[in-house]
Amino acid sequence: MSLHEVKALLFDVFGTVVDWRGGVAREAAPFLAEYGGEGADPFAFADTWRRRYSPAMEEVRSGRRPFTRLDVLHRENLEAVLPEFGIDAARVPRDAIDTLNLAWHRLDPWPDSVPGLTRLKARYIIAPLSNANIRLMLDMSKRARLPWDAILGAEVAQAYKPTPQSYLRTVEILALRPEQVCLVAAHNGDLAAARGCGLKTAFVARPTEHGPAQSTDLAAEQAWDVVASDFVDLADRLGA
Repeated sequence: MSLHEVKALLFDVFGTVVDWRGGVAREAAPFLAEYGGEGADPFAFADTWRRRYSPAMEEVRSGRRPFTRLDVLHRENLEAVLPEFGIDAARVPRDAIDTLNLAWHRLDPWPDSVPGLTRLKARYIIAPLSNANIRLMLDMSKRARLPWDAILGAEVAQAYKPTPQSYLRTVEILALRPEQVCLVAAHNGDLAAARGCGLKTAFVARPTEHGPAQSTDLAAEQAWDVVASDFVDLADRLGA
């Protein structure tokens, strides 16, 4: 491992630090029970909502739309998904939709996330490099007790991953060089984009992020600088 120059660890969040699927399904279950079609599956709802995540950001990445925070994109995507589950948004109280949209603010960390981050914080600057907006990350972090040194990512950089600006502007904000920063992620594509910008890379497997039938990102697909089974293992490997 050639990480002797690294001063900061930046973390992908959805899927890497927190369980977005389980959290969204938990929040969607009572909503679907009250407003949805009979037998609506909250995990299928979470998956369907999430599938609109990247296409919505692509409108921003492509320049077809100015930068728009993720809470707004999530809300638009939610309203688009409701009819697929037999729900007429016009018949649902607006505050019920607002509350469900904020499910992303209330996601639970993986069991190793807080203990691992706490150990890593003693040695490195730690911060999210997430596509989430600042308020979303603040709410999530306070609820889950994620011990970040700063809240960084798309809204700060005004760019969504995996565009180079999202990584390089975040590095610049920390007054560091790319080789002094390591991205930690459970997604090979995210790491490949970061490596292309000169960052170091650490892969942490999250084999149930997409549920029991997950078929992607089950293992490291390149020779990343570090490969770990979880954040505690990452701390061990980095001597933290």
